[in-house]
Amino acid sequence: MNLKSSNFLPNNLELIAKQVVEGFITGLHKSPYHGFSVEFAEHKLYNKGESTKHIDWKLFGRTDKLFIKRYEEETNLRCHLIIDNSSSMYFPTFPPASFLKDRGVVEVNKIQFSTYCAAALIELFKRQRDAVGMSLFSDKIEFHVPAKLSTTHHQLLFYELEKLLLPYDVNNHKKTSAIEALHQIAETIHKRSLIIIFSDMMELEDNTGKLFAALQHLKHKKHEVILFHVIDKQKELNFNFENRPYRFIDMETGEEVKLHPNDIKGNYRASMNLFAKELKLKCGQYKIDFIEADINIGFEQVLMPYLLKRTKMI
Repeated sequence: MNLKSSNFLPNNLELIAKQVVEGFITGLHKSPYHGFSVEFAEHKLYNKGESTKHIDWKLFGRTDKLFIKRYEEETNLRCHLIIDNSSSMYFPTFPPASFLKDRGVVEVNKIQFSTYCAAALIELFKRQRDAVGMSLFSDKIEFHVPAKLSTTHHQLLFYELEKLLLPYDVNNHKKTSAIEALHQIAETIHKRSLIIIFSDMMELEDNTGKLFAALQHLKHKKHEVILFHVIDKQKELNFNFENRPYRFIDMETGEEVKLHPNDIKGNYRASMNLFAKELKLKCGQYKIDFIEADINIGFEQVLMPYLLKRTKMI
């Protein structure tokens, strides 16, 4: 699903998430991945040696197979969403949603893309009875809640996510401090989980080594990690701007510089490609799944890697 051609607006995030997941599942059924289980499961097969207390005998009478009933507190997997809410994630900036709606187009920036993806993942977690927790960070941890499975808990997560879709003050400069946040989160998640990170990884260049150490901390705690490197590929990697002077503003510091994009395009692209290459290499070394998530493409690039990872873990 291409976000730019959708009619999605942030007035009912849970409904949007359900629509996204339904479309994704429909696509799966028409693809080579149709065997994936992404529907709600009320029962699981009985394994020899397990207690017979919760066997569904009525279902046995209909199917001649032994199934155990699942209950609200049961979960297949523990997942934890980590979303970077620093100012750089609000790039690119757009006019108010009402103006975009009049044009019949809804474009998204990095934080909006991450929010929609996180909401869709929560909907998948619900259907697969996976517990989910969530953390938001910028220069500090802004929100943190451990993994749970209840309906009330899911409503809380959607409520916090919807806040990220509200109009943002571009003068509110929040720096990225992923290093400290990831270390703190690693110490708070005590049970083995699938950690899913949405971030543009815009740390200071001289902190790169410390950033990788923070990611390694999560692996040291026996967690599986997927890092979605959220970017506007056209502007942030390829540096495609019109042939005219621009005023570029650092969203996290407010610093400004006036220049012509063509004067620095070559050096800029070389530097960004080098950083992306190093990030992929380090993630590979630490056995962290690295996924480049371009905000201009759609949700499938996030939902499918998650599903593949989950299949390997269960």
